[in-house]
Amino acid sequence: MGIEGGRAEIEAGIKSVLVNDLFVEVPHERIGPDDSLRDVIGLDSLGFMELRVQCENKFSVSISEEDFAPENFTNIRSIIDLILRLRASEATAVAHIADSR
Repeated sequence: MGIEGGRAEIEAGIKSVLVNDLFVEVPHERIGPDDSLRDVIGLDSLGFMELRVQCENKFSVSISEEDFAPENFTNIRSIIDLILRLRASEATAVAHIADSR
């Protein structure tokens, strides 16, 4: 899959993963950005691990063990923030490497 863009695209991508890959029972259009992934959406520990892998693949980021923390996977909004932060830090690292050559 290609790299997904801004917040709206990332949100749509995460919802798609939840419904189509993780088979949550909440319909796509009823999943809100602040709904608890555990309490409202019903993800269990295995579901969170699969969501991590799917997000890494779909959004071309690497989520470290440190970043795979409850505060980053509370809801869709927290995952979007994580993905954007990871992308920004990766872009900064790439720019730094390019500047040092």
